[in-house]
Amino acid sequence: MLTDLKVKAGPQFYRYHVGAIDFVPELLQEFSAKNVLVVHGQVSFEKAKPYLSFLAEENYRFHFLQYTGECSYYGAERIAKVVNENQINFIIGVGGGKLTDLVGYAAHSLNVNFGVIPTLASNCAPWTPLSVMYKESGESEGKTEHFLRQAAFFITDPKLIIDAPINYFVAGLADTIAKWYESDAILQQEHLINEPFLQLAGYTSELCKAAILNNSAKAIKDMKEGKVTEEFIHLSEIVFAVAGLVGGLGDKYARNAIAHAMHDGMSKYLLESHAFLHGEKVAYGIFYQLAVEKKWEQIDLLLPFYQELGLPMSLKQMKLFPKDEAVIDQIVAFIDSKEKVHLLPLPITTDLLKKSIFELENYMNKS
Repeated sequence: MLTDLKVKAGPQFYRYHVGAIDFVPELLQEFSAKNVLVVHGQVSFEKAKPYLSFLAEENYRFHFLQYTGECSYYGAERIAKVVNENQINFIIGVGGGKLTDLVGYAAHSLNVNFGVIPTLASNCAPWTPLSVMYKESGESEGKTEHFLRQAAFFITDPKLIIDAPINYFVAGLADTIAKWYESDAILQQEHLINEPFLQLAGYTSELCKAAILNNSAKAIKDMKEGKVTEEFIHLSEIVFAVAGLVGGLGDKYARNAIAHAMHDGMSKYLLESHAFLHGEKVAYGIFYQLAVEKKWEQIDLLLPFYQELGLPMSLKQMKLFPKDEAVIDQIVAFIDSKEKVHLLPLPITTDLLKKSIFELENYMNKS
């Protein structure tokens, strides 16, 4: 029996369909919200405004704050200033993953309820009670803030989501499929395999993987054509909602492992990697984890999917392979320092982690 499992299933209320955002006033009433702060981006907020009819409601006093583009401690301080000066009792985040991360962390710090209206499907940040922290420069802080407060609501509209940049959706598909590749080996261990919530996490990760491998091409085509089809709705829902259930049900045993640790290491020590989206770096991280596990046949099976979606497969392909080997040593040491990496059922050492970087580059060069 596990005594360290923290199950945080997800937002208290979820709705995703055409017209869903019109239900926000009901949720604000439920939480007795009167003074509401809307934290938003720039371009995404302009696209979202036609869907935010609730902003015209006279029962609420709305305040607005445009975030800087990063989920940072400075950004949380900016939110705290507005909340304290205006006696805000509810925060709504309208935007992408970094923005919803920022709102979640700020609301946790301030003991204020919050809701999210995602404007794109690029990761499960709107669902999960954790925030990946960055500096204002875009450099990773190398840490994630975990908290127990869940969003009061997660509501959005597929007509808004389909209007987002396609490369963010593709990156989201990669970030989501990582759930299975990072968690399966951990969850299959004898001391974990019969745990009910971990079984649910495993089933959910497998659902995500199957749906993405089978339906991505159709959903991306529909998005390019601006068609809100069943395939697009279901896959975007899997990216920003269902995927969040994997870590919510499985906690550290199913949240992430080497693929995301590599993403964090790249974000911290390879400044040029900031040009790549979160999911794109995780896509490379999946191949890297499979190289560490020596699962080359899994890489071969994924190759057609990666090629079809244009996902990165090596550091050299991304033009990120460091000239200074000391940088690789820094990344490897960082990955090795993460507890989640050592949950995998194999002896992880810095030597193995470093050797696998070079082995993957050589393997992809031959493929």
